[in-house]
Amino acid sequence: MAESEPLLSRVRGGRGRHCGVGSPAFRGALGGPGAEAGWDLCFDQAVVFIEDAIQYRSINHRMDARSMWLYRWYYSDTCQWILSFTIFLILCLAFIETPSSFTSTSDVRYRMAPWNPPCGLTEGIEVLCLLVFVADLSVKSYLVGWVQFWKNLWLLGYLLVLIVSLTDWTVSLSLVCHEPLRIRRLFRPFFLLQNSSMMKKTLKCIRWSLPEMASVVLLLALHLCVFTMLGMLLFAGEKDDGQDRERLTYFRNLPEALTSLLVLLTTANNPDVMVPAYSKNRAYAIFFIIFTLIGSLFLMNLLTAIIYNQFRGYLMKSLQASLFRKRLGTRAAYEVLSSTAEGDGQPRGVGVKPQDLLQVLQKVQMDRTYKQAIMEMVRSHGGSLLSADEFQKIFNELDKRRTKEQHPPWPQYQSPFLQSAQFLFGHLYFDYLGNLIVLANLVSICVFLVIDADVVPRNRDDFVLGILNCVFVLYYLVEMLLKVFALGLAGYLSYPSNVFDGLVTIALLVLELSTLAVYRFPHPGWKPEVQGLLSLWDMLRLVNMLIVFRFLRIVPSMKLMAVVASTILDLIKNMRAFGGILVVVYYVFAIIGINLFRGVIVVPPGNGSLAPDNGSVACGSYEQLEYWANNFDDFAAALVTLWNVMVVNNWQVFLDAYRRYSGPWSKIYFVMWWLVSSVIWVNLFLALILENFLHKWDRRSHLQSVSGVLETTYEMSTVELLFRDILEEPAEEELVEKLKRHPHVQLCR
Repeated sequence: MAESEPLLSRVRGGRGRHCGVGSPAFRGALGGPGAEAGWDLCFDQAVVFIEDAIQYRSINHRMDARSMWLYRWYYSDTCQWILSFTIFLILCLAFIETPSSFTSTSDVRYRMAPWNPPCGLTEGIEVLCLLVFVADLSVKSYLVGWVQFWKNLWLLGYLLVLIVSLTDWTVSLSLVCHEPLRIRRLFRPFFLLQNSSMMKKTLKCIRWSLPEMASVVLLLALHLCVFTMLGMLLFAGEKDDGQDRERLTYFRNLPEALTSLLVLLTTANNPDVMVPAYSKNRAYAIFFIIFTLIGSLFLMNLLTAIIYNQFRGYLMKSLQASLFRKRLGTRAAYEVLSSTAEGDGQPRGVGVKPQDLLQVLQKVQMDRTYKQAIMEMVRSHGGSLLSADEFQKIFNELDKRRTKEQHPPWPQYQSPFLQSAQFLFGHLYFDYLGNLIVLANLVSICVFLVIDADVVPRNRDDFVLGILNCVFVLYYLVEMLLKVFALGLAGYLSYPSNVFDGLVTIALLVLELSTLAVYRFPHPGWKPEVQGLLSLWDMLRLVNMLIVFRFLRIVPSMKLMAVVASTILDLIKNMRAFGGILVVVYYVFAIIGINLFRGVIVVPPGNGSLAPDNGSVACGSYEQLEYWANNFDDFAAALVTLWNVMVVNNWQVFLDAYRRYSGPWSKIYFVMWWLVSSVIWVNLFLALILENFLHKWDRRSHLQSVSGVLETTYEMSTVELLFRDILEEPAEEELVEKLKRHPHVQLCR
């Protein structure tokens, strides 16, 4: 296709309203307000397409003027904040609803009767949230059109969840909130899922990776079964006391043997599970060592490798689709803005006028830094038309994030003395001096912690430490004021590290003045009294420890540490999707756990405070370890219990306790939770860490090989940009073909 020929031409009529531009004389040829309205529609469509590209959104939605106004209003910060707050609110209802989490402790021995809301309170809040979701679904359905709505499984699922939730809500009110089961609580996490495109991608990748995961899980199950049968045969007889103790404790029957070896697979009960037999004959250790080698060190790590490889591959496909949507949005904006220019005897050229693009960019909602960079690039082209490639290269700035901080100029002082002072207190060495003072502060705290470790709190003398603390706080205050003098208030606040230091200094100053007002100035024998959980003095010392974060300033100067630190920061930024999936899983399992195990853990009658050395309970049991606070009696307690099981340290205690209190089938619940959280999610998190770090490391090595110096001008800011270097640019033919099939704007050759 010749570059001078129009890629897509527009025809009137068809499936939707569109701007009809065919020549640069379009405005003058038509004349009147109709021409201006047509160009305004073109500009508005270009604005929406560019915003879709920025947010990786689909462009398959209505493009008439009224629909675009509704579309931009729906994706405005205010509307999205309301929707996010509504999702947060309906998820938080689980803490308030019966059974309420409003107690100081979840320990069944000491927990008082919780406050439960009256019927209609949480239900009223819930129905308001559901009405917001109904409005959300209505807007989405209208914007994509009914044909697309019936093809979108997420929107159909949204409709089904709302119908079930409203029906269940009606049943609750009809039963005066005494229904035995609230089904709608299980579906609440869906509202969080459907509102995040990245969470949808992650969930889709997990679903695609399940067949490969299942193959290794089947190997693990086979491994468990084989060694379970071997163990039951090996420890079946009563030849000696050690063998019989092994059988009675861990291999009494098939479920007990399977559970013991499953826990050993996580090394939670190692070496306890082999001690009875090993203490009698060292040869028995071979059985357990071989099981651990094959299961924990080989199969579990093989599962990690498979999850990393498969999930990364499927995630690449999903992110490739996101890149395609981004390029499709910018190409669609190009098409609605493109015009033809004719000159005397010159061939016709196709492109976008820079002044038209600048006018569109003024309306686009995007980061100011991006907008300025893109507009500067557009102005650099002068008056020549922008081709499709040039148009796309301009918007490639969206794939980067500038890391160079912009700081306002220093204030100007006329006095030579003030200029010298400004140079001194604005110098980097002044920061080094502050770091040395912080180091001295931390050393003094550590020294006094060691000295006072063996002293009873009421006998401690905090006179010297109190004086030192006053000196350090005074230095931090003077340092902050001197930096404000040197850099100016705006310049001081332009550094995030200075903002953190300033907030800590102000907090320290307020606590120090309050401490002096309450306990007077430090003197020999000075010991502030504890009032409540912490005294003002203890709060001051805790806040003072935050000053240690000043040492993070040295990280960028250490190249290897900088790679690790940037990996951690990127993980924090990009963990919303993975963290959201974990929130969904926690929420669903917590609700199921409450319905299955609420109230099953009870304190034995007349034994409300079991002591660790109580001979009536087995050593290492739920009762002997006093795990009474780990239960499913309310939502907050269920979350903590699930966390403790996910860590898999002593999770066999929970398996045994709930087997005794609720039945042997309870193990299925905990094993499923272990598979979902510890096996699948943790390995997905590990895959993200590995890919992030390897990407950073390879990029650092490439930059060093090119320039010899690690100089990073741009850094990745999203998951899509994290893998940008290995994604393929979509072909022009694919973009054109996709644009031709737009359901609401007819674009054809």
